[in-house]
Amino acid sequence: MVQPEEQARLYRPRPELLPAAHVTSLPDYRRLYRRSVEEPQEFWGDIAKEFYWKQQHSGPFLRYNFDVTKGEIFVEWMKGAKTNICYNLLDRNVGEKKLGDKVAFYWEGNEPGDSMKITYGELLRKVCQFANVLRNHGVKKGDRISIYLPMILELVIAMLACARIGAIHSVVFAGFSADSLCERILDCGCSLLITADAFYRGDKLVNLKQIADEALQKSKDKGFPLKKCIVVKHLGREESADGACSQSPPLKRLCQDVQEKKSESSQRLHPKIPWDPHVDVWWQDLMNGASTECEPEWCDSEDELFILYTSGSTGKPKGVLHTVGGYMLYAATTFKYVFDYQPEDIYWCTADIGWITGHSYITYGPLANGATSILFEGIPTYPDAERMWSIIDKYKVTKFYTAPTAIRLLMKSGEEPVKKHSRKSLKVLGTVGEPINPEAWLWFYRVVGEERCPIVDTFWQTETGGHMLTPLPAATPMKPGSATFPFFGVVPAIMNESGEELEGEAEGYLVFKQPWPGIMRTLYGNHQRFETTYFKKFPGYYVTGDGCRRDKDGYYWITGRIDDMLNVSGHLLSTAEVESALLEHGAISEAAVVSHPHPLKGECLYCFVTLKDGHEFTKNMIDELKKQVREKIGPIATPDYIQYAPSLPKTRSGKITRRILRKIAQNDRDLGDISTLVNPGIINQLFNNRCNTKL
Repeated sequence: MVQPEEQARLYRPRPELLPAAHVTSLPDYRRLYRRSVEEPQEFWGDIAKEFYWKQQHSGPFLRYNFDVTKGEIFVEWMKGAKTNICYNLLDRNVGEKKLGDKVAFYWEGNEPGDSMKITYGELLRKVCQFANVLRNHGVKKGDRISIYLPMILELVIAMLACARIGAIHSVVFAGFSADSLCERILDCGCSLLITADAFYRGDKLVNLKQIADEALQKSKDKGFPLKKCIVVKHLGREESADGACSQSPPLKRLCQDVQEKKSESSQRLHPKIPWDPHVDVWWQDLMNGASTECEPEWCDSEDELFILYTSGSTGKPKGVLHTVGGYMLYAATTFKYVFDYQPEDIYWCTADIGWITGHSYITYGPLANGATSILFEGIPTYPDAERMWSIIDKYKVTKFYTAPTAIRLLMKSGEEPVKKHSRKSLKVLGTVGEPINPEAWLWFYRVVGEERCPIVDTFWQTETGGHMLTPLPAATPMKPGSATFPFFGVVPAIMNESGEELEGEAEGYLVFKQPWPGIMRTLYGNHQRFETTYFKKFPGYYVTGDGCRRDKDGYYWITGRIDDMLNVSGHLLSTAEVESALLEHGAISEAAVVSHPHPLKGECLYCFVTLKDGHEFTKNMIDELKKQVREKIGPIATPDYIQYAPSLPKTRSGKITRRILRKIAQNDRDLGDISTLVNPGIINQLFNNRCNTKL
């Protein structure tokens, strides 16, 4: 159990281990931060000079309105300036910076031993080829392209090819259902779909083309037929004709469902993968013969770059829209400073590119800095719990960025799988996706990083484009579980329900007071929803939707989504805080807390807990857990119900679906769409194990 004094302790960075750090001390950070807030035009203007602009901006460097009472919400950074983000990521690195032979990505497949690498020069040629393919199919600036691919190099190539010609990419996570893909295709009115035949995720075969075809049929039924679907042959691919990739992944388990047969003609068919020759075409066939030169489309700084859908409180996904210039500056700058990027680094972010973390910190941020990254197709525990640590040693990874969910999953296997591997190359660790509980933070720090690697615990959102609250590796003393301080140009505040800014130690709504370059510009096709969701509650502020606490030292602690907060007898409680208290018990590996109606309190806490191996769920354990929460937070937070869960319902990205847990807690079997769950079979078990909630 993490003691309060241990959680409040400052873990100081060791600058001597990062001798070339960009920011070397807390005073250094504060000086740069003050300039970024007081002189944003000069601060970001200096950073903009590091990139290529075909034409400089003609009007103000920054124009914006955050106040719905004063008119339409808008943000404009360097409007009128012309650039191309793909040109800045590839052409400049290959030409001006002479990085053509530097590895851009090491691709590590689902199976150990399946690997490839691609240099900046090779990546540029492939992107130009596919950009020409898209142009040959009539794709032009402003067209929306849906990308539904696993974690393979073609995903990055497709994104950058869209950016090169000014098309807007909409990447859909390859774990989403046909309904989810169809909904996104229809919402943005995409003109073309890019997908793959199939892929393995751990032991599971995902027949992606079949799912994509179901989505296309649904789109057609709703009056929106797509004319073209480009399909990457991923399983059993042959070595490329031009040898652009140094090694083709060996086929470890060629499944009959996707086994290739060649007909007498040159067309390649997958007999059990649906194929419509009027719509479907192989990626590899289109690339053969495509020119490796492609003039970029010069875009306005405020032109659309991509749409990425995120969950909405109404259930309908929100199409978050980011633009070229500001997003480029912010993704590049946050990557450089938060990970203290150095030219010799090998960087690994374990996220999927289907989420914003993969956009900003696998594709755009690292490539803008000329970095070498790992692109990983697999999962943390396949074929065993040593996989991540073996990859770190294989490639000598220096900067490692992963999710608290993955850390807690690996904690269940203990220290032995970690300590079988050296990890001596590691210099900086990072976490993303949700607040990390102190126990997991300390395990990551002590076991994985051996108390020498600083942890950058980052808070940000799809909507923000990049990190908002974060330590800097060589400069910021850390507290386990705290997102620490704001990044450059970010001005946070904590508001109460009445819309008053709270000073000093405080807890309430987290808001931001002024724009940063990476902020979203709108929700695609629904600017009114954009204004209502993010700006209406507190006019003049961007509202994150997250609760936050600021301690006496000025450190920020994310307490969870406002809709994940409970009002128990007039007291606002954070589910994340209760979950953290439960996770400090030595027997608990995972915990999720939801609200349950209560006739006296209004709401009470209903908890789901998963046990570590070797422990038994007993009445005595329930009493221990209630006591622990009571002691950690206070009597008001004592859970009314604690249910044993063999596992928790999760999406394929590893996020716990609390919406479903709330339904289970209330014995409501109207669950809605569960197609995104990786383990739908657990639901019946959880209903059967429900606590008796009849008072």
